[in-house]
Order: sequence, then C-alpha cells, then structure tokens
Amino acid sequence: MKRPLELWGGLECTVARVGDDYRDQSSETGHHDRIEDLDRIAELGIRTLRHPVLWERISPESPDRTDFSWHDPRLKHLQTLGIRAIAGLCHHGSGPRYTHMLDPAWPELLARHAANVAERYPHLDLYTPVNEPLTTARFSGLYGHWYPHGTSYEAFLKILVNECKATVLSMRAIRKVRPDAQLVQTDDMGKTFSTPALAYQAEHENQRRFLSFDLLCGMVDRDHPWWDTFLHNGVAQADLELFLEADAAPDIIGINHYLTSERYLDERMARYPEHHWGGNGRHRYADAEAVRMPLPSADLGPAARLREVWERYRRPVAVTEVHHGSTRDDQLRWLMEVWNDVNTLRDEGADIRAVTVWSLYGAVDWNSLLTRRNGFYEPGPFDVRAPEPRRTALAHAAEALAKTGTFDHPVLDRAGWWKRDIRFYKPPAKQSKSCWLSDEPRKLLITGARGTLGRAYSRLCDFRGLNHVLLSRQDMDIVNPKSVAKALDYYRPWAVINTAGYVRVAEAEHDRQACFRENTTGAEVLAKACADLGIPLVTFSSDLVFDGTLDRPYVESDKVNPTTVYGESKAEAERRVLEAHDKALVLRTSAFFGPWDRYNFIWSILNTLSSGERVEASVDVVSPTYVPDLVNTSLDLLIDGGTGIWHMANIGETSWRELAAMAAERAGFNPELVTDADDMPGLNTALSTERGILMPRLESALDRFFIDSEVEWSDEVMKTAAE
Repeated sequence: MKRPLELWGGLECTVARVGDDYRDQSSETGHHDRIEDLDRIAELGIRTLRHPVLWERISPESPDRTDFSWHDPRLKHLQTLGIRAIAGLCHHGSGPRYTHMLDPAWPELLARHAANVAERYPHLDLYTPVNEPLTTARFSGLYGHWYPHGTSYEAFLKILVNECKATVLSMRAIRKVRPDAQLVQTDDMGKTFSTPALAYQAEHENQRRFLSFDLLCGMVDRDHPWWDTFLHNGVAQADLELFLEADAAPDIIGINHYLTSERYLDERMARYPEHHWGGNGRHRYADAEAVRMPLPSADLGPAARLREVWERYRRPVAVTEVHHGSTRDDQLRWLMEVWNDVNTLRDEGADIRAVTVWSLYGAVDWNSLLTRRNGFYEPGPFDVRAPEPRRTALAHAAEALAKTGTFDHPVLDRAGWWKRDIRFYKPPAKQSKSCWLSDEPRKLLITGARGTLGRAYSRLCDFRGLNHVLLSRQDMDIVNPKSVAKALDYYRPWAVINTAGYVRVAEAEHDRQACFRENTTGAEVLAKACADLGIPLVTFSSDLVFDGTLDRPYVESDKVNPTTVYGESKAEAERRVLEAHDKALVLRTSAFFGPWDRYNFIWSILNTLSSGERVEASVDVVSPTYVPDLVNTSLDLLIDGGTGIWHMANIGETSWRELAAMAAERAGFNPELVTDADDMPGLNTALSTERGILMPRLESALDRFFIDSEVEWSDEVMKTAAE
C-alpha cells in the first residue's frame, strides 16, 4: 500500500558570511527568541521539520568548545510535540571564522561538529550536513556572492568537493553513534535551455546541476564527463575516489526548485533587460528565466525536474523547499502546483515521500541573496511582522494538506503568473485562457467603479489573475438592500471589496445626509448582506476618525474622536459594520496617491510646479498611502482571512508640505518652491499599527511612483520627454 504524501516544514536558518558580516536568518526573523514557534508548527499538523543544529552557532570560536544551550530545550520540545527533526549542520554557510570552504581541513572540522551533535542528541536519525552544496559552491566559489567570494571554476569545484567530502565524513561520524541515521541531501534543481548557438553552454550547465548528487552516489568515476574537469581544476584524485564507495549516498534526495531555477540563454541580448546580460568568455548572452520564454509547458516546472531526478537516481525523493516570494495568491498557487505535480508523479510510480513548505517564518533579504541589508521580508505560513507571528493563507493551506491532503481556495481557479501571459517579455497578440483552471472561476465583487480605488483594485486583480466584477452604483446601489441582495445572488462572489463612498471631505460639512447615506448606511447594508451569506467583506475608513491632537501616530485601539462630518460618517460606519459582520475587514487609510490618474495630491503639486508657480501646502501631519501598495497588501490580508480594524498606510509620517517637497525634489523641481500654508498649528492624524507592519516605507513608495506613473503632470513635461 502506498504511504500518504507527507507535508514537512522548514525553517529558513541560513548563517551566511558576506565579507566579514554574518547573516543569521533565525535571528532576523525573530525565530531565535521564540521557542513557542514550535508549538505553532505542531498545530499545523507538521510532524517532520528541517531544523537547524548549526556549526556556526554551536562552535563559533573553537572546534573544542560547544554551546548547546539554545538547541537543548528546542530539540527536547520537538520530541514532546512528536515532531521528527531533520538536523541541518551547515546551511549556506562557510563555517565559523576559524575556517572556510576552501580550507583543506573544512570537511574534518564539520565532521567533528557532526559527531558532537550525534553524541548530544542520539535520538536524531535524519541529517542534512551541508544544505545545497552545489548552489552554495556556485554562490561562494563561482559568482562571489558569499564568503570566500571565489569567482573561478577552480574555487567552485574545490568548494563543491569539500562540501560533499564533509557530508561523507559527517555521516560516517554520525553513524558511529546512530548506525541507522539517514542522509537527506538537498540541492536546487533546475534546467538550462538555449538558442542553438548556445546549446553547448546549456549542455554544460545541465550536466553540472547533478554534480552534488552524482558525487555522493559514487557516479563520478573515470568515465564521468566531469572527472577530468575536476582534476584539471586542482581537485585531488584521492578526494574523488573517496566518493566511489558511495557510503553516503542520499537515503532521501531533497529537491529544492524555484521559478528562477530554470534558465534560458540567448545571444540576442537586446531582447532582455540589462541585468540579464553576461557571458562565458566565448559568447556574450542574456541569461533569463526560462519561464518567461514560450517553451513547451511539459519541459518546465517541478514535475519535469522531479521526473528527471527520479529516473536518474531511483532513490526516494522529497521536495525539501517550496517557496515563492510573491503575492499571497501566487504563493498558494505555487504550493498547490508542486503538491499536485508530486501526486501525479507518485501515481506514475515515483517514490516521492514529502513536500516541504518553506519557510515557515519567512525570510529576509533573499531578493539580494543576502548581499544587502534592506530588511526585505518575504512571509511564509507565518508573518512575523506582528506582535506575535500571524497565520497567513499558507498556514491554512499547510494545515489542510498536513491533516487531509487537500486544500481549496478561490484564487486557485486561475494559474500562477508563470503560466499566464504576463510572464512573457513580449506578450502574445492573442490572450490565452489556458491559465483558467476552472470553467467558472469564483469572483470578487468590487464596488466603486468610477473611483480611483475601485479602478485600482480592478487593474491589480487583472494583473494577479483574480477574477472579479467591478460595479457602479447603477449596477448595485449599496444603500438599497434589495439591490445588494440581487447582485450578490447573481454574481455569487467569494468576497466583497467596498470602495464606494462619499469622498468630498469639505463639502460633507454642508451635505451631512448624503455623506452618511453613502459612507455609513451603504457600508452597513453591505455588511449585513455579506454576513447573512458568510461572505468576507473589506471596507474602508479614514484617519479622520481621529481628532489629530494625540501628538503621536494613532494605532488601531486608540479611541476615535472625529471633528468633521466625513470623519463622523466613517467612525459610525466602522461601528455598524463590525457589529453586523464579525468577519469584516475595516481598513483605515489616509492621503492616497497613485500612478494611474490625476486625482491625488502629488499630481496636483507637480502640475502646479511644472507651470512655474510656487506651492503652499499644509503642515498637518498624515500618513501618505501609495494606492498599489494599499491594494496589493489588502488583497493579501483578505486572502489570509484578516478581520477587524487595520491601519494601512505606508510607513512614515510626514506633513503635506514635506510630502510636496519630497515629490518636487524627485521630479527635478526646487523643493524650496514649496512653502507652508498659513494654517498653523498643524494636526497629526498619522497612522501607525499595533497589529502588523505590512506596508512598505513611504520613501520606497515615492520612488516607485515616478517609475510607475502613467500620467504626466503637465503638457510641458510631456513635450520635454518627447524631445
């Protein structure tokens, strides 16, 4: 009888050296200080966990001194929870400062650490002594990203052999204590495609990708195409012969596959962004993601790569990392694509044991391969940017897969971006519908078809592959219960996003009835209708529910005290919506600006400056909110199942005058042309959050505004740009 497919978990625990700087992902995600993280993992139903027992953390100063004080309680707690640990001994690291991967003593030193771990924890029976040796060797020995920053084939191959030799010696040391210990050997697995002119380079890389597994399986003998290459680059023949015994052949081959793992080489460089340009000394060419090329779908993706590995080695396989740094819908799509592909291969007879959700508590700065400290965080099943880690939709998916083997969500009705037309550098003339995974994809319903926010939601839902309908007041009058009921019955949405409302703050002082009708009554009617049908609702509130006298940014639990009719209408809407619908998501936000229309403060400032006029702006302090960030972040939160009041504005408070000056400077105008309006003293309605900082920084948003902007701010600017 075939064993059920297991869902494993993994912690991003890299300790990597970049120059003299060490990056420790367990510390950067906060996992280091939260032993209770293990309880959260157990609650998901995960019973096998890739867990760090890292050399750099246990023997940082000397191989003769060990400190297990962090690991003792955690490994004991994992036993109590019934979770089997896969002990990782070196994860993308070069080891402690007293050695490095080109050090001939490195393998023996890691083996000493392995022996210390096995003696300390004799219950451990699964080990990964060196995570992704081939990938680490490329990044540390060939591309120079990580210590010892080699940039030659000699350094690359010597590091690879040292890592694999360390794996053999470590498993020998471990098995002296635990004879039945198993090796779970991980590596990234991709494939390189190319134009005919670069087929030789593609073939070279496609042989190279198997080297770590070939070495450990004893396949690199004198007939292997890389035997002479190793020797030519200074690898000792005795080291190669060490692997021929194959006594550390992987018991489980762990495959990590990412969307960037598959590459396409093309000498026609002008077709690609400049950051893809490179070469090999013989040819100059672009090295781009293969997924962006119109290749046959059967040649790409996790199923194709896993099938190759199974057919080459015929050893048990596990997918040891499934992660995609993207929007939440695509994170879910990627996880489910891998899970479904694995089940298909198992039905074909492949012995694939598990899929590993990675990384449980997210990762920091992997978009720069840890070479820059930008604090760029990618969440996983848990988002750590909160008082305590918050479950995302990936956690709900992981729990369902671990406990039942199945998971469903409306976003899974469409394929991920890597199977939609947006993936191509040059989109096809005719739109493909092959990405539709359901004949009738479930929809979002968005109100406010004529407003900036409603149109932005529709635009980004199109981009993210989220089927939706965008309704005007004529399509559905949110104040009319019958109109709302009719629309919900017709469209049957899986969630409703309400962007409709009265937005003219000054006019509301003389038009109280209309303001309350649209902002308060309409939101309440929608909330009651959605609650009756069990439909999630997102609706919007404002910083103007506060009076601006607190002298610090407001958080969600601060008491409301509006001083305007508009603010009153929003405060009352919040109360009624949450009273009617306990699963509603109410987003307080402030001071929209966006790249797709002229109806915002920044455009008006730039338009005025472009005509040569000076600008006066208020000293009131606000939290400017970039519309694309607001929409994307709130969609993620909706998919996660977020509820209650959240403050959602870009990080960073500023006065209107300072905002105008920052925009002016970025646009090339003299910021001194912006002066204070005569409205002092100013109020402060800036928003902060106590629930989780999900939005990017304001400075980043302003920079992207000028990159993304599709609307020029003056005819003169348009004329200059054309010239």
